[in-house]
Parts: sequence; C-alpha cells; structure tokens
Amino acid sequence: MTPLLNPLARTLVAAATLFVAAASAQAQGVTGDVEAGHKKAEMCIGCHGIKGYQNSFPEIHKVPMISGQSAPYIVSALKAYQKGDRKHPSMRGIAGSLTEQDMADLAAFYAGQAGPAAPETAATASADVAALLTKGACVSCHGANFSKPIDPSYPKIGGQHPDYLFVALKSYTVEGNHVIGRSNGIMAGIAKQYTPAEMRAIAKYLSTVKGELQTVPQSRFR
Repeated sequence: MTPLLNPLARTLVAAATLFVAAASAQAQGVTGDVEAGHKKAEMCIGCHGIKGYQNSFPEIHKVPMISGQSAPYIVSALKAYQKGDRKHPSMRGIAGSLTEQDMADLAAFYAGQAGPAAPETAATASADVAALLTKGACVSCHGANFSKPIDPSYPKIGGQHPDYLFVALKSYTVEGNHVIGRSNGIMAGIAKQYTPAEMRAIAKYLSTVKGELQTVPQSRFR
C-alpha cells in the first residue's frame, strides 16, 4: 500500500504535475544530433568525463554523473544555468554560450551513454530514510526506482554521487544569494522540510540505489 502523503507533499506533487504539463506544451522540438554533441562536449569533458573528479564550489563534492540522464533533463538544467535559476559561475558561463541547438546536441550525446537499465524497484531504505522519502513524496516525481521520473525533464537520481545530491538538495534552500542556490518552488518546498543531516541520509541512500547514470571517460585529445 502506498503511504498517504502529507498535505504539503500533496500540494507539491500537484504543482509538479501542472509544471510538467506546461513544460510539455512549451516544448520547442529542437532535435539533437549525437555526433554534433560529441564534438561540442569538449567543453564538458574536463569535469564530467573524468571519474571521481571533484568540484570545490560551493563546497568540495564530486561533479554529477550526466551520462545516462535524459535529454530533456539535460536541456532543462542547462537552460536553468543560462537563466540564472541555477547559480553556479562556471556552469552559467558555459550554458550562457550555448544555443538551443547546442543544448539539444549535448543532451542527445550524454543521454545515449546510459548504463544498464535500472531495476523496476529500488533497494529497500531504512525505516527512517523511507519516512523522509515519503515526507518529500520523492517517488511521486522521480519514480519507484529513482530512474524513471514522471517527466523526462526531471532528473534520474538513483546511483548519483551522495555528496553531489546533498549539495544539490541543500541549494534549493538558499535564498537571497547571487552566487549559490537554485530557484525552483517545488524543490524548495520539499528541501526546506529537511535538516542537513536528513538531507545527507537521503543522499546516502539514493547513491546506493542501482541506477543508469555513469561517468564515461572522454579523451582530451581528438
């Protein structure tokens, strides 16, 4: 039986559903080219093409695995950096130089590098973590295995690096900072329910879930 969602979670899930519908209606339909994306990824491989590579901003953490993310999510994330909804100096600088076609090409390239399909259901979480996941209605948006979100513009989070997941989740709670933070009303409402310790517990569990994300080493020389 699916646990009943708390009122805030129900409201956030409803908002997410409406957001998905609106985003789908506004889709531009730009088609990405894998080979073109391969060539354009030269700007990405210095961080995302090295296994275990760490970023020091806003704190030390591994850069996210993006090989295997869905193309719509990659485009959505790049647009958020471009607009400043995601505040990260390096990523905003990179995203700001991209056209919609560039984003579509990069997204097609990285989406095609997924690992084996994730199991339909995720490994069972501890009672404490399961309660936190239910509180945030995480499955409702990211899927029962955390690799099949309700909309491909939402990220796959199963198997992602725990330190990155923590930093990302915490960033939604930041307000009034021009350098760090992420503007997303749905995720802000969810993240603000948790303490940093609870965020770390969620991130640690999600990192143990078998997912489809990976880092595919890329040569710097082409």
